[in-house]
Amino acid sequence: MRRVSRKKALSLVKELDAFPKVSESYVETSATGGTVSLIAFGAMALLAILEFFVYRDTWMKYEYEVDKDFSSKLRINIDVTVAMKCQHVGADILDLAETMITSNGLQYEPVIFDLTPQQRLWQRTLHLIQSRLREEHALQEVLYKTLLKGSPTALPPREDASVEPFNACRIHGHVYVNKVAGNLHITVGKPIHHPQGHAHIAAFVSHETYNFSHRIDHLSFGEEVPGIINPLDGTEKITHNNNQMFQYFITVVPTKLNTYKISADTHQFSVTERERVINHAAGSHGVSGIFVKYDTSSLMVTVSEQHMPLWQFLVRLCGIIGGIFSTTGMLHGLVGVCFDVICCRFKLGVYRLREDVPQHNQMNNLNNHQTPLLADNDPQE
Repeated sequence: MRRVSRKKALSLVKELDAFPKVSESYVETSATGGTVSLIAFGAMALLAILEFFVYRDTWMKYEYEVDKDFSSKLRINIDVTVAMKCQHVGADILDLAETMITSNGLQYEPVIFDLTPQQRLWQRTLHLIQSRLREEHALQEVLYKTLLKGSPTALPPREDASVEPFNACRIHGHVYVNKVAGNLHITVGKPIHHPQGHAHIAAFVSHETYNFSHRIDHLSFGEEVPGIINPLDGTEKITHNNNQMFQYFITVVPTKLNTYKISADTHQFSVTERERVINHAAGSHGVSGIFVKYDTSSLMVTVSEQHMPLWQFLVRLCGIIGGIFSTTGMLHGLVGVCFDVICCRFKLGVYRLREDVPQHNQMNNLNNHQTPLLADNDPQE
């Protein structure tokens, strides 16, 4: 009974076969069919390889939501070189809550302002990347995914031990501030804090030593991510006026970065620059120095790296193989029909031409046979 049920089950399965096999004796091959098959297999292989590269590639997905984290601190990473001696310049931050953040987290390092050829080459490369980032924002996604393979984006150290005197001050480090609008000051004199506000002791600094030519090697907000290039990195401003004011207006956007290489809470920002000469007689009031005014956005951006699912890759691959196989089969059949029609016309034309010739010969032969008979009957008569 079990064998009978198995046979019935096998016969039922055979009846449901959607891929019936044809005996090889009934299959006819041709040179054109083989050529089309080779072309189809080559196209399948090429498109399958290209589809595999598409499957390996990733893209960045951007999601926006309201930033509900208002109690945490905001980290500011600073690396600025000012063309003044360190004892003549000071940096501090004052926010809208009238909270003064001293420069305890910042270090003052005497350096040489002029760059070496290697450092100048690094700066030109950075300016080129910055210009491309302004023209094409898609390059930022490449930086997010590759992170420049972990390459450092800071200014490389000097390759030679120069004997020139230090004529500049490098202010670098990081400070934590409240997540409200604030102002970073880099001006003459060391900052002091008092109940009425804040001030800089600049009485003992000669006015002729004022020189706020500066270079921003790095300025970022939030967690510092290696390989990410910020809008002000590599910025250099040169002035020959002692009363020059440089202002940078920055809008900071909190950003959560989730890629296959790194997960970090960082910040993007946009910047607007302005500079002017302080001349009280002409109505241009203010204080000489470098001022970075920042404000945080209420929106938060989540940037995540996405990858094509495996099932979608298999579906697209099956579509490529099945589509090429069906299309080449239909094209081969169409070409074969056209070829057969053209050949049949030529064959019919030749056949008709040959068919007319025997009929004419047949009439001539008939006349030839009839004429002798009439000639033979005349003597008998």
